[in-house]
Amino acid sequence: MKKVPIYRAKAILSELIREAEAGEEVIITRDNAPVVMLRPIATNQTGRKFGAMKGRARADESFFESLSEEELRLWEGRK
Repeated sequence: MKKVPIYRAKAILSELIREAEAGEEVIITRDNAPVVMLRPIATNQTGRKFGAMKGRARADESFFESLSEEELRLWEGRK
């Protein structure tokens, strides 16, 4: 974690942004107290994270059973 006072951050803002984009945590301080954190905006287009539901979802045996003919028709858009 990198801490930078505001007066210094103004002079090297482009450099601090590059460091934050590279994964460095940049904290801007005023009178030695944290005020702002620079971090990159997530670029994951899908908004999904692999394994995010691990340990949160449960499926009983019925989950693995075949769909009925009626359910299959509904999924396929048939009447």
